[in-house]
This record gives sequence, structure tokens and C-alpha cells, in this order.
Amino acid sequence: MKTSRRLSHVDARGRVTMVDVGEKPSTRREAVARGSIAMSREALTLVRSGRVKKGDPLQAARLAGIMAREVGLDAHVAVRAAFVHDIGKAIDREMEGTHLQIGIDFLRKHGESEAVVMAMAAHHMDIDWPSLEAMIVQAADAISAARPGARRDILESYVKRLEKLEGIADSFKGVSKSFALQAGREIRIMVESEKISDEEAVWLSKDIARRIENELEYPGQIKVTVIRETRATDYAK
Repeated sequence: MKTSRRLSHVDARGRVTMVDVGEKPSTRREAVARGSIAMSREALTLVRSGRVKKGDPLQAARLAGIMAREVGLDAHVAVRAAFVHDIGKAIDREMEGTHLQIGIDFLRKHGESEAVVMAMAAHHMDIDWPSLEAMIVQAADAISAARPGARRDILESYVKRLEKLEGIADSFKGVSKSFALQAGREIRIMVESEKISDEEAVWLSKDIARRIENELEYPGQIKVTVIRETRATDYAK
């Protein structure tokens, strides 16, 4: 294709001149944009592992980048934070802490910038938004998750996991009712005070925790709380 180095709005003597903005012949043009993100091998391996069950992190990163650029924010921070926003869910469940704290510790350990770490940390509003990029990350996560069918399988497996969690607790003698809370990160168990003593309640929490460890797969840790209530009632006549 023939190209010209001459500027169309400058004449041969270097003076500014008018250009023809009338009809021009149709031409075929192609624009190509490329980008790359560098991160630690460990972090990239975890994201690629497929163990992040809440959707495609690359899709969330694309959305974050588009929105950040549209409003003039740091797209680099937004893209990186969105890409790793749920990385804690892919890390070995033997590590203590919530998936959020696990992810924060992991990213810091592997040299991620504090701006990216904090933008990732705020995507569930566990902390106040430290930056406008953090708001973009949260929005990208919500939009990605709202796609038709994006979480259908995830919802089904999530409900089954909560049901199994409560089923494990309910199977123990003396348990009257159990409640899975905080998206399955905690379970509270009500016991019958006439059947379970205070000392037995302590051991019951340990036994239930061991059963959960052996029978369920989950990121982070699950808090097991056994509640034994004693009520004394009388009437003034």
C-alpha cells in the first residue's frame, strides 16, 4: 500500500493550509491493539488453575479495564486487581483465614503493588474503598457475575455445599438445629442443653470441625460455633 510522509495540513513551504474534508474514496483500514500484564508465576498459575469457581477472572479484568479507561482512571491497577480478585479461593484450604485475607497475604508475598492489593481487598466491601479503581473492580465483578448463566452451576454447588455443611452438624447427637452463615464460612449449632453439657459442647465443636475437614472442600476456613443455652423461668403471682 502506498503511504505518504507529507502532512496533509501543511504546504510545501511548511505553512498551515486548509485541507479537503470533502468526499474521499473508501479505504480499508485495520487497527490492532495489544497489551500484556506481567505477574508472578505463582499467581498466574493459581488463576489459570480453574479453582476459582465464581466466574471467569479474565472477563472481570476486561470489564475493569474498559470502565477504568472510560473514566480516566488507572486501568493497569483496575485490570490487575480484577484479574486476581478471588485468587484466595484457589489457594489450599489448609491455610487459615478467609479467602479474602488469604488472597491479600498471597499477593503481598509475591510482590504485587499495594494499590492492586487494596483494590482487590475492597471488592466485597469488607473494607472501605481505598481508591476509585477499587470501585471499578467491584463493579466489574458484579457485572461479570450477572451475565446470563454465569453462576447457574455455581449457585447449585453452593446450595449443595451449605446443605451438606448443615447436614454434617445435624447428624451429631444432641444437635437441635444448625445454621450455615457468611456464605458457608461459619456454621452455628444449637444443642439441647439437657443432653449436652458445657464440656461436651467444646468437644462437639472439635468433632464437627474434623468431620467438615474430612468431607468437604472449601477455601480458607470454616468457623464452627456450638451454642448451648440454659433458660430459667418463673412467674410472679
